[in-house]
Amino acid sequence: MASPLRCRAGLPCRSWLASLLLVLALGVALLPVAPAQAAMDYAKQVLIGADFHGSDLRGVTFSLTNLREADLSGADLRGATLFGAKLQDADLHGADLREATLDSAVLDGTDLRDALLEDAFAFNTKFNAVKIDGADFTNVPFRADVLKKLCLDATGTNPVTGRSTRASLGCA
Repeated sequence: MASPLRCRAGLPCRSWLASLLLVLALGVALLPVAPAQAAMDYAKQVLIGADFHGSDLRGVTFSLTNLREADLSGADLRGATLFGAKLQDADLHGADLREATLDSAVLDGTDLRDALLEDAFAFNTKFNAVKIDGADFTNVPFRADVLKKLCLDATGTNPVTGRSTRASLGCA
């Protein structure tokens, strides 16, 4: 009878190959896997007075959420959805709201000083007694009546972009 072909360490080649594949499979299985980055969904919640200051909230959904008196100052809200959110007396000072959806949101007494709203969508947003000193509204569509109201209070320059609030709104 012929002896089986021997590979290293005196093991038959098939056993050696199977052992190698097993080690490789275990090695791959034990590699750290990065968690999927899924945006949080806070839609339709009551978050009155919530503290999100300085938080990474990119892509988070706050649709129809009550964020009255919430602290979102310095938060990264790029691409976030705040559709229909109640933001009365909320602090968004220095927040990054680029490409955020603010349509139909209620901003009454909201602090938007030094906020960056470039390319945000806020066409049907209600702005009443809002602090906008230093806010950048570049490429944000507004209804004519809202734009006229915002231009009355537009002062300052955004510390990040260097754009004046009046120029970013297109005030005459």
